[in-house]
Amino acid sequence: MPIDEMNSKHDKVHHVFQTIYKKYDFMNSLISFNRHKSWRKRTMQLMNVKKGRSAIDLCCGTGDWTLALGESVGPNGHVVGLDFSDNMLEVAKMKLNETNLQNVELTQGDAMSLPFDDNSFDYATIGFGLRNVPDYLTVLKEMFRVLKPGGMAVCLETSQPTLPVYKQMYFFYFKNIMPILGKIFAGSYKEYVWLNESTQNFPNKQKLAELFKEAGFRDVEITSFMGGIAAVHKAKK
Repeated sequence: MPIDEMNSKHDKVHHVFQTIYKKYDFMNSLISFNRHKSWRKRTMQLMNVKKGRSAIDLCCGTGDWTLALGESVGPNGHVVGLDFSDNMLEVAKMKLNETNLQNVELTQGDAMSLPFDDNSFDYATIGFGLRNVPDYLTVLKEMFRVLKPGGMAVCLETSQPTLPVYKQMYFFYFKNIMPILGKIFAGSYKEYVWLNESTQNFPNKQKLAELFKEAGFRDVEITSFMGGIAAVHKAKK
């Protein structure tokens, strides 16, 4: 992607999440029929996170996955949640303050240029955030870089159903219904139009698996949810 286009997407996405942060959790539950929580829970089961390990959660948003990772690694582990929206991080900080977790750090930063050394983490996750970055491959390469040898990268993201009729219904919902829900419940029609566009343009699960391999990962595994509405990609360094 040309530099100008990358900068334009960066600015647009930043505006979207700086705008919708107050209603983000509510809208996630509404739009996904509350399934996003069960998808993340199943993803954590697939990861089988070990106590005492370290993790970085990219594009952590309001922090739900970050906090779940903090619980899983235990008091001797360490988790970093990173996001470029300070408004989203403020919500995450409020959630963190309501817990007893002392092993979670929230920081503002860019997923395309992580402020961490090579080989720093055992796990690197990104949930419903990869589709919003200017360059998917750059982020996957950054995840690969900061992971320790043998470390695990996990992406939970919207995907594209392939079954006839179901596929058409899915795209109709995202294109026509979701922005209206955004307008009614969050006062953010244009922002949810953008989220639909980012979903439509995101690679399907096979193409995303190839990007993982191009970034250097091995043993890429795919798990689909609800006929392909969402998918987990799990891979090793």
